[in-house]
Amino acid sequence: MDRTVADGSVAEAAPLDRPGSQDPGPELSVVVPLYNEEASVPLLVEQVLAAVRPLAIPFELVLVDDGSRDGTAATLERLSGQVPELVAVLLRRNYGQSAAMAAGFDASRGAVIVTLDGDLQNDPSDIPLLLDSLAEGYDLVSGWRHQRQDAAVSRLLPSRIANRLIARVTGVRLHDYGCSLKAYRREVVDDLNLYGELHRFLPALAFIEGARITEVKVNHHPRRFGQSNYGIDRTFRVLMDLLTVWFMKRFLTRPMHVFGFGGLLAMASGLAVLLWLTAEKLLLGADIGDRPLLLAGWISLLAGVQLFCFGLLAELQMRTYHESQGRPIYRVRATLRGKRG
Repeated sequence: MDRTVADGSVAEAAPLDRPGSQDPGPELSVVVPLYNEEASVPLLVEQVLAAVRPLAIPFELVLVDDGSRDGTAATLERLSGQVPELVAVLLRRNYGQSAAMAAGFDASRGAVIVTLDGDLQNDPSDIPLLLDSLAEGYDLVSGWRHQRQDAAVSRLLPSRIANRLIARVTGVRLHDYGCSLKAYRREVVDDLNLYGELHRFLPALAFIEGARITEVKVNHHPRRFGQSNYGIDRTFRVLMDLLTVWFMKRFLTRPMHVFGFGGLLAMASGLAVLLWLTAEKLLLGADIGDRPLLLAGWISLLAGVQLFCFGLLAELQMRTYHESQGRPIYRVRATLRGKRG
């Protein structure tokens, strides 16, 4: 089995189910966001059932219609009466893939969650491969479309550039951030808050929470129906969200470190300039009233004060965020206690 470890750590084997859980819910949830995939849905359901039913574990298939304009919702309503494992979530309008995945996560009940696209390009037969890797002790297993079947200019080239940039900025070395075929443990998903285009950065967000991540090679098929909903126009949004993830990784619990440092640096620069000009005025009798450097000094000083105050406000807001939600600033993987004789 081909596998690339993202964080370099050695994982210990672990069961897929939640130890000690009394919840009679499914062990596995397969979550698929859909948008205008009317033709793909019946084949998708058939392929997922064919891949997961032989595993002989309780599972559910959560299909999220993200406000499709075709007959996707009607198809889901029909299939929900025929497939006992199917859970159909119909959103009121199109919110985007991140929101659709969040809705699927919230509706799912499994101890393990597998996500994939609804356009039949991901291969559901790879799901057991992801589950095997997850059982080795990882918290997130990401698919790698090593033989991707997409247009070279409009999809492959931007994707390769984005993958290298994201890996460099986040520190999570994956070949294929854009592959939707991933497996998560429930506790990892529960820690993630999705918005914007952050579904692409799920491994990085999970890494921030201390997740162990690995990557496996998976199959990829050409699109059979319709047209892709993605294009180069997403590049700007992805870059903006990448900056958000970078900030969260570096300064989520200490925003004062970035804003305060910048503020102090700007204040020191502005103050130095003003003191220099004051010395020229008092000692040399120079005319400083019409010098651009005077304006630059005042702007730098005021900008520094604003940045410093902004850092204080961000620090207070972050403390309020963690305390009001009861959200810890750390994650415990395990607590080991010695046996008493």
